[in-house]
Amino acid sequence: MPTFADPAAPDTDDAAASARRPRARRKEARPSELTAAALDLFVEKGFAATRLDDVAARAGVSKGTLYLYFDSKEALFKAVVEEGIVPALAAAEQRFAEYEGSSAELLRSLLLGWWQQIGNTRLGGVPKLIISESRNFPEIAQFYHDRVISRGRSLLRAALQRGVAAGEFRPLDIESCIDVIIAPLLMLTVWRYSLCSCGNDIEPERFLDTQFGILIHGLLAAPEGAR
Repeated sequence: MPTFADPAAPDTDDAAASARRPRARRKEARPSELTAAALDLFVEKGFAATRLDDVAARAGVSKGTLYLYFDSKEALFKAVVEEGIVPALAAAEQRFAEYEGSSAELLRSLLLGWWQQIGNTRLGGVPKLIISESRNFPEIAQFYHDRVISRGRSLLRAALQRGVAAGEFRPLDIESCIDVIIAPLLMLTVWRYSLCSCGNDIEPERFLDTQFGILIHGLLAAPEGAR
């Protein structure tokens, strides 16, 4: 089982407190620094409560400097998705294109990769944001659907169809199967930013190992003699 730790994500209280402190004011900032500040605030406060002034302060620049790169909070959110989540999807698509092993192991690799690169990082707060605020901000919800959800579903669809075509997976209702695969991962991601603070935490390794065990055994076709 691959490790689930995200070495780039600070876990200590001191590191978290440091991330929340505004950086020293500077005249310029790279766009990536602004999107990193925006991501932190979106996860901490939500989309509605985050102000551009807050993002500029967190990045240590003036609001005018921020406007050199982004003309709205919506543009900042889209940049967060394009810079953080879309590249992970592109890498997964490349991994799919080059994969030569079983479809079961391919599916496991894709889902674990999503958890390690997105769900178990600060980017994992974005799905929760979309769930909680999509009705009030339909534009960003539609953008997230088009750039992330649709693309992720296409990848899972191709992996499942590959397994069925090879006789490795039994005949499936592909679209419903995609929903069933995504739901536990989404729940685990949302849990990290909600009820886990109440003391009833979930161990991601055990949770994912259990999910994949149930999933793969449910997908596999019956042996020839048992059909």
